[in-house]
Amino acid sequence: MSNPVLREEVFNSERNYESLNLDKPMSASGTLLKTLFLGVLLCMTAAYSWYLVYGGFADKASLLATVGAFGGFIMAMIICFAPKNNALAFTTPIYAMLEGLFLGGISAVFNVEFPGIVSQAVLGTMFAVFGVYALYSSKVLRATETFWKVLFIATFSVAGIYILQLILALFHTTIPYIFTSSPVGIGFSVVVCLIAALNLVIDFDFINRYSGQEPKYMEWYGGFSLMVTIVWLYIEILNLLAKVANRNN
Repeated sequence: MSNPVLREEVFNSERNYESLNLDKPMSASGTLLKTLFLGVLLCMTAAYSWYLVYGGFADKASLLATVGAFGGFIMAMIICFAPKNNALAFTTPIYAMLEGLFLGGISAVFNVEFPGIVSQAVLGTMFAVFGVYALYSSKVLRATETFWKVLFIATFSVAGIYILQLILALFHTTIPYIFTSSPVGIGFSVVVCLIAALNLVIDFDFINRYSGQEPKYMEWYGGFSLMVTIVWLYIEILNLLAKVANRNN
């Protein structure tokens, strides 16, 4: 599958469900509520980092953004690979708050350079999420086996490009064109935004598929998986808008 958060091992079909309490199983509506709650927590800490930048405490905001970036990554790894149980009710909110510190800081920096860009990125992300959900609900987009395979290859190709760029940056070089505001760079960002948006189809499909078959605490995991994709999509849209704005200046 494309989204590494939703590995097949997480939803193990061989699990002994008789040993689990499924009187209140995972549901799509419950997952949505938990996703919204995680989103509120993310927005709260993001607003704090944003305030620090505009309040003249850029150094503190930078430190918190760094803590949020690395802390969020570590927490995401813990959530992904640790045993799934009621602890998800604590670990997933921590992840959301750490991501908020990171997003708030970088968003404020982008907005200082390109005023209004953050509101555009937020609206773009919201339209993308609701648009993909509408297409998925109407079965225009379906998580078929071919869809999964193609998206898997595309997603990990993008990840490989970013990893290569990080390695090259250590040697003070870069991959030509794609990380600039050139037409090639803008085109690359458009493609990555599309790939990120299509990953939402996998998230929606897994949540619907396993609703009623997993214990209640897995709603937190479903919400976490959606948050990972939405955060990635927002960052890519923000980056795309920055490239366009920089080219127009």
